[in-house]
Order: sequence, then C-alpha cells, then structure tokens
Amino acid sequence: MTDETRVEWREWGPDAFAEARAADKPILLSLSATWCEDCHEMDAETYAEPRIAANLNDGFVPIRVNVDRQPRIRERYNMGGFPSTVFLAPDGHPITGATFIGPDGMRQVVDRVREVWDKKGAEAGRLPRALRGDLPPAGEVSPQIESHLAGQLEVAFDEAHGGWGDATKFPLPRTVEFALKRDRSRALRSLDAIRDGLYDPVEGGFFRYADDAAWSKPNREKTLESNAALLRAFANGYRYTGEDAYLDPAAGTADFLVDSLWTGTGFAGSMGPAAGTDYYLLGKEGRDNAPGPRTDLTVYAGGNALAADALLVLAGLTDDERAREFGSRALDRIAEDLVDDGVVTHFRSGGDAGEDLLLEDQARVVAAACRARQVLGDESVAGEPFLDFAAAVADAAIDELFDEGSFLDGPASGEALLSSPLRPLDGNVEMANALLDLAALTGEGRYHEVAQETIAAFAGAWDRIGVQVAAYGTAAARLLRDPLLVELNDGVGSDLHRAALRVADHEALVVPDADVDDLPAGTARVSAGETTVEATTPEELMEAVSSVTPDA
Repeated sequence: MTDETRVEWREWGPDAFAEARAADKPILLSLSATWCEDCHEMDAETYAEPRIAANLNDGFVPIRVNVDRQPRIRERYNMGGFPSTVFLAPDGHPITGATFIGPDGMRQVVDRVREVWDKKGAEAGRLPRALRGDLPPAGEVSPQIESHLAGQLEVAFDEAHGGWGDATKFPLPRTVEFALKRDRSRALRSLDAIRDGLYDPVEGGFFRYADDAAWSKPNREKTLESNAALLRAFANGYRYTGEDAYLDPAAGTADFLVDSLWTGTGFAGSMGPAAGTDYYLLGKEGRDNAPGPRTDLTVYAGGNALAADALLVLAGLTDDERAREFGSRALDRIAEDLVDDGVVTHFRSGGDAGEDLLLEDQARVVAAACRARQVLGDESVAGEPFLDFAAAVADAAIDELFDEGSFLDGPASGEALLSSPLRPLDGNVEMANALLDLAALTGEGRYHEVAQETIAAFAGAWDRIGVQVAAYGTAAARLLRDPLLVELNDGVGSDLHRAALRVADHEALVVPDADVDDLPAGTARVSAGETTVEATTPEELMEAVSSVTPDA
C-alpha cells in the first residue's frame, strides 16, 4: 500500500514509539485499508508530493496501519472515516487529526502541529475520554429499551429516500433486522433503497455506502463484512415476504462471495477499485480488459464467521447447496487455522498473525457455530461438536475479556492507547446476542447471565443509544422474553427441519436431532418458556409457532 508514496512508513510497534521518544518528534499515524479509494488517492496526491514527504520524514515519525489487520488501533484512532490522519505525541496520545487531507491542507496542518509541538512538546497529546477507564452507566434491562429503539426507527428514518440518516448513507443491516420484527414497512423500504443504490448488478455484492442521502453516489468499495451482513439481512427480508426482490440480491451476494472473494481456503477481506480506473463503472466488457480490482486476500476470522452465518441462513431458507457448502467450509477454515483452545486469532497470512482474543472475532465465531448447529445439525468442526466449539470460544472470551460487567474489545496491552481499556457498545451487543443463542441451544444458564449483565452494563444510558446500534434493543428484548425454540426429533433436511428454519421469526432457534427423551420420532416441540406445543407436519409446526407467539 506504500508503493505510491515517498513517505518512509514505519510499522506500528515499540520501535517506532521508541524512535519518536528518542528523537523528540511527534508521530504521523496513517490509518488506511486496501479497499479504501480515498486512501489510495491520498497516497498518490499528498504522500507522493516530494516536499510534503520530505517534511513528514524529517519532522515526524510516520506510521502506517492497515485498519482491517489491526482493528484495535482503528477503534482508538479513527477520525470518522478512512483514511484517518492522526498526529500523536510520542506516548500515543492524539494531538489533532482528520480524514482525507490534500496537499495544501497537509502543509497547513503540519505547520499547526509544529507550532503546538514547539509550545507544548509531549504535553500536546490528549487521552480520549472513551479511554479514561470509566465504566459505562449501568441500569435495569427494561422494556423501554426496545421501545426507545423501535421509536428511533421512525424518528431517524429518511422518509424521502429510505434508510436512516440524512447525509452519507450506510446500510445498517443489523438495524434492518431489528426493524423487520418491529417496523417492517421501514425495514423493507430500506432494503429497497439499499438494493437500488448499493447493489452491483454486474458482479453482484454491495458497495460499502453512499456519499449522499439519496443512495445515488455509491462509494465503490466492497468488504466481506458488509456483504455478509447484508446477505443475511436480505435473506431475512425474503423470510418475511417470500419476494424475489429480496432473495435475488441475497443469492447474488452469495455468488459474489464465492466467485470473487473465495481464496481457496476462506473468504478474502475486501475488494476495491483497481488503481487508476473507475473499475465498477466500466461494465462487464470493459472490466474484462481492465486491471483487476485491489483485493485484500487476507482471511479474517470475524468476516469469515459473518459469511458462514449468512450463507447458512440462506441455505436454510432456500436449500441452496452452494451456500451450505461454502458456509460450512468457511467455518471449518476458522476452526482449523484460527482457533486454539477457544482463542480466536484475527488472521494468519504467510508469516504474519493478527491479535488474539478480539471481542468482535470471538462473538462472531460463537454466533456462526450456533447457526451451524441449527442448519447443519449435530455435526462437528475441527473434531468438536458445533456447540462444544462455540462454548469453548465463548468461555475464552468470558475468562479473558469480561471485566466489571462488560467486555473489553481485546486484551488491554500494547503500545500507546492499546494499553487503555475500551468497552465498545457494538461489540458487547454482538457478544450478548451470541451468548443468548448459545444459552438457548445448550440450556446453560451461565451464558444467559453474562449476556444479562453485559446489556445491563450500558442500560443507564438507554435513552442515548441511537438507531445505529439497534441490535442493543434486540438483545434487551430477548432477555425479557423467553426464546422461541423449535426442537426436533428429526434429522437435518427433513420436511420438519426445513419448515422450522423458515419460521417467520429470524430470532427463533432450531435444534434438529435434539436429544429430548420424551419427544417421539418425527416430532417437533415448539416452546416459549413454559408453553409448549408438539407438531408432526410442517403445517402443524407453523400453527404451533403462531400459538406460542401470539404477538408475532
């Protein structure tokens, strides 16, 4: 990523910070990504300008970080988008920062930073408030959390264009899924807008976001994480409607993942436009003769877990064997290469390895393994039954990251701000929802208890949580209601199993080949708390689901 610049980038690590201290120089931290168009543009326009590069090389210690490979750095230093351009004191505390900076702007910023540095020196940096060690405001998990976030679906909704927000539009797939049960009309209008604005009808898959409120200016980058999450959201849109308008983009995205991102052993992290060309604007014929897009071939644990989850949802809803195969293969790759005794490693590539025990990775692997148990049955991954594997990953996260009622984003160790604890709301919500899946599927109450404590740890600020983290409302609601559980004394692929996977509630949980002594063969037991109904046909199953969930 540095071949277009004249800046002498260092790697993040103790040597770079020691150099800054010894030379008494501030640090320039550049957060970049393979998929990021603006990052490459800034390399070509700003960091390739000889005098700017010379000033940066002489007056600063420049550090370049790939945000996909080092997400804990991303979360602590992100200036609101990428590239992020951050000037630091040698202790790693930020002095100032911005996103994209052109040549003229960089000259001005460098002059200002030097003035501040000359006056204050190492005291110029500030520790961000979120990293000062304060615990989030705890409170009671109450129905008002779900009600508040359901209300935010209306308050923040863009009635003119669909989606939430009134400027740059991100698709917010988890918000869409929250809305599918609570405000279906707005959820489907959002899926329509996302499909019409961000879906690539030529190659399949979704672009990351739109630069305008009307979804008419897609930023032409594709990441595995956003495509996996949108695949699942569109598949669940199809679950509720039965309409091809939602199935077709889901199936097309599954094809994109397999045809364009599969590396042979796992899914690549991202695909961005080729250097020097508007690749996605060329059309199919032009693309065949154009330079290939920039693809990050790294197989990341969290992104692959999301992909496995989404592909298995699609397979359960449609009997798509290709989705089933590659969802299973992605989970196999994670288990075999990236998990050791429950500890997930972010990636392994050549001789490089990412961090261990990142909260987001642990949560997504737990969720994917729980999904595999529901869709693939009582099979195993890396020699362990799916739920034993999920429990080992959950236990490692609880043992190492659960601290004073909530989860840290990873071990609080490393240079600069990495040693400061961070308790991200979105990561805690992902883990809480994964633990609720695991609790319902295993009957282990301790996972429910940790999920309860985790959501309660943030509940004192429920009224300040916005629609972007609507999945917090999902977790809160699940804690207050008994899970809808469908247990089957029947095998994978049976008519009862297929019907159970297609129940019109994407938060329901399904257990094929259930070990239930008093359940006759070929029978399903549908339960929500103490209420249970048995069924022997798909039609009876649907009636049973309706009878135990009267408000569904």
